[in-house]
Amino acid sequence: MKTTVRMLLIGACCAGVASTAACSSSSSSPSPSPTDVADAGVLPEEETPDSGADAALADEDSGLTGKCADTFGDKLTEGFGRIDGTVYAVQKPSDTQCTMPNDDHVVVQVLMSGAVYRLVTNVLSNGADPNVRFAVVPHALPAPAFAEGWHAGAGLDYPTTLGAHNDDFTPFPMDELVSKVAAELSVGAKVSLYAESGKGRPESAHKIHRTSAANQDGAIVVDPTGAPKFLLFHFDGQAF
Repeated sequence: MKTTVRMLLIGACCAGVASTAACSSSSSSPSPSPTDVADAGVLPEEETPDSGADAALADEDSGLTGKCADTFGDKLTEGFGRIDGTVYAVQKPSDTQCTMPNDDHVVVQVLMSGAVYRLVTNVLSNGADPNVRFAVVPHALPAPAFAEGWHAGAGLDYPTTLGAHNDDFTPFPMDELVSKVAAELSVGAKVSLYAESGKGRPESAHKIHRTSAANQDGAIVVDPTGAPKFLLFHFDGQAF
């Protein structure tokens, strides 16, 4: 009888507090507080840092914003060479608001000696197969050593200099290739590009791909003073 009365009293107690709290046994554990979660190495949702903050700080540190330039330099001499400088902006085909837009090239804008230059990179072929072949090849930067400026006559050959051949490349449609190239480039970072500047175009250089001219293959070199990576391009039908 005493047991029955005791059980009834406990039930009444729980019923009386049901509107404010649930009854619990001594074996249950409380939910972790935000402090508990943080101490465990995971920040509560409202304290999660902005994933883009580091990238923004990097751009601020370099003094560059990634916005396309409106005016360009005039120091590239006619012919093939290598420009050493800093990534000023990466202009995609979709960036039609930029000065001198291009609908089938990525334009790497390079800051060199106080002026910006346009390095125009094919991401779409006008041949039977529109997909450009792409490869990333780690390799030391050939002489001359990196030095800000335009190095006229500095040569590059994919198979001879880098040991790169057709089998190292993968074809990509334009939009995918644009994303891959852009992902390799950081505003404010050092960069080198092998390219050809045309007659009367001292602000731009192009042919950043495998060519038929001896020792004149175009390329983008990421991190040229650290762990260089060559971004290489060729078209369908080019065998080497």
